Amino acid sequence: MRPGSLKGVQLVVRDIRAARAELVGRGVEATEVRVLRSSGARPAKDDEDLNNVGFVFFSDPDGNGWAVQEINVRR
Repeated sequence: MRPGSLKGVQLVVRDIRAARAELVGRGVEATEVRVLRSSGARPAKDDEDLNNVGFVFFSDPDGNGWAVQEINVRR
């Protein structure tokens, strides 16, 4: 596989805000936390429940694309 050809690798975490802070603290250029719904994407509000809809995106040094999703409760 060529470097940078992998897109959409997804990680699941319990706390998307903490995961983003960890990434940024390690020098990763990650997006702000976003809410993704079928109607589109928007920035997350500070007090918003992000279970299943909170995402952060970043690329690794090879150019591969990553998505991090918050799932803290399974129904």
